[in-house]
Amino acid sequence: MDQNLNPTKLEYFDDMYKLQSTGTLLSSFQTEDGRQVLILDSTIFHPQGGGQPADTGFISSSDFKFIVQDVRFKDKIVYHYGHLENSDDRKLQENHEKGVQVLLSVDEQRRRLNSRLHSGGHLLDICMNNVGWGHLEPTKGYHFPDGPFVEYKGTVAQNELQTKQKELEVEANNLISTGGKVFASVLPYDKASNLCGGFLPDYIPQDSTPRIVKFGENPGCPCGGTHVNDISEILSLKVSQIRTKKGQTKVFYNVGCLNV
Repeated sequence: MDQNLNPTKLEYFDDMYKLQSTGTLLSSFQTEDGRQVLILDSTIFHPQGGGQPADTGFISSSDFKFIVQDVRFKDKIVYHYGHLENSDDRKLQENHEKGVQVLLSVDEQRRRLNSRLHSGGHLLDICMNNVGWGHLEPTKGYHFPDGPFVEYKGTVAQNELQTKQKELEVEANNLISTGGKVFASVLPYDKASNLCGGFLPDYIPQDSTPRIVKFGENPGCPCGGTHVNDISEILSLKVSQIRTKKGQTKVFYNVGCLNV
């Protein structure tokens, strides 16, 4: 792999609903475990991270089609892992040099589900504050289809769990039924801080330009993932369980099913 590559332009930062784009192939190589990797100058594929699964889909040119099975982000470079369709992976390295123009296509159904699950986690954060649990600090989100949850620092009384579980669900579904635009934007630190209620987490440098996601009129939060266009697209939210122990509270949830 070329060690002098420029950072990958993250097109989903600017347009979370773009499912096709074009790019330039910068590098292709095989990992030690035999996986084929493509690196492009820009991408609409969301890499796994922030509790959100990676996008899948394909990358193609006039004479090859690369099936994208996984996407990862490291040192500002996006790595697309996969294999050539109906061909020998070695041919990609032999026949295609830096500069080949390619078409990127993201699996729409997977992207929509991932975005709705991730958005459900953000909505849960908003509702936690609205039902009186705003003192709990979100520390981890897992927005995979096999059991999404958000984990918070701090515990609550066991006798509150059942009541608050119902309150959270009612509050979330009220917000979903009302709806509200969702937007994400890379902003100067001070403006980003203002949108997030006047402060940002300590891990965000004050000389940076964080990406802020805002759900309707609710305070924003820093996030690098993809989300729905409107809160109503979550359809519904079910709070299935709340666990609180050892200084942590974990809230399990799921979102409504799409008819596809």
